Amino acid sequence: MIDQAAPPATSESVEAALRAELARGDAMAGTAAPILRHLVAARDIPVFSEEMLARIRAMLASLAGELLDELIGADGRRAHSPAEVEVLGGALLDNPALLAHLHGLAQEWQLTELLQARLALDPVASPMLRSLIYGPDGAPKELGMAFIAAQARWCQAQRRMELPLGELPADLLNVALYTLRTLAGIEPALAERAGVVEAKVRQAYDENATRIGLAERLVRSLGDGGQAALRVDNAGAALFLTALALGSRQERDAAVHSTHDTQMARLALGLRASGLGAVAVEEQFLAIHPEVTLPAGFERLDAERAAMLLSSPMGYRS
Repeated sequence: MIDQAAPPATSESVEAALRAELARGDAMAGTAAPILRHLVAARDIPVFSEEMLARIRAMLASLAGELLDELIGADGRRAHSPAEVEVLGGALLDNPALLAHLHGLAQEWQLTELLQARLALDPVASPMLRSLIYGPDGAPKELGMAFIAAQARWCQAQRRMELPLGELPADLLNVALYTLRTLAGIEPALAERAGVVEAKVRQAYDENATRIGLAERLVRSLGDGGQAALRVDNAGAALFLTALALGSRQERDAAVHSTHDTQMARLALGLRASGLGAVAVEEQFLAIHPEVTLPAGFERLDAERAAMLLSSPMGYRS
């Protein structure tokens, strides 16, 4: 991006540089999904990000296994075969939105581990969360405690490369249940059982109680204090990414993907659109991409203009 070339002299040239970088990043993102699907499905292709691909494959298998557990019932739990898991996992893989979400979770875990190694940042209880739970009673404290518990469970699941079905966003839970129902529909007995499973899962599901749901509720509950969640060293990766998504009006998975080193223009614009000043944006880059400097003149770009650039398709339209 965003390199150490000659400083731009005007706000127009800063915008032009950011637009060009945003377009490059978006073009790469546009080609990433089909490539990622191919790499996740093709187990015999050695690639540089094998750990991330293995994590996505494992989360797909985790979701498929849980769905099959429910389909078979308590008496037959874990009686399904690896082949059945692979078939259902392959069907889930065919949904681009679900694949993008799993990719986002893998990237979030990667960022969480990076911040722990680089800043000694606790992956569960960030400084911001500790100040909330030891503060006065009220909604933020209660939500903070609930989120810490959910974050701890997520970290444990990520270490095992698992993802509980109940942690999916509602639209993706619908995808998973529809996929199960479609595959089970070839056998009348299984089709009937799949309907029972779907009703049971939906009855137990509460999107507001998921880790991502709790994170969003917590950031919103802070009001103007939510700006503090845009300091990644203070909030931790999970709340930072949630605050970035809310502040820049992006989907959370898009905000997660913006932390990748091919999406630095999107990250800079997202932080600026969220209301951070240029110095604060630089501080977040120092934590996430310490080798990168923002272009001279970036401070001339205000939050409204950054949001407009961010929302323009491929970064071109103003």
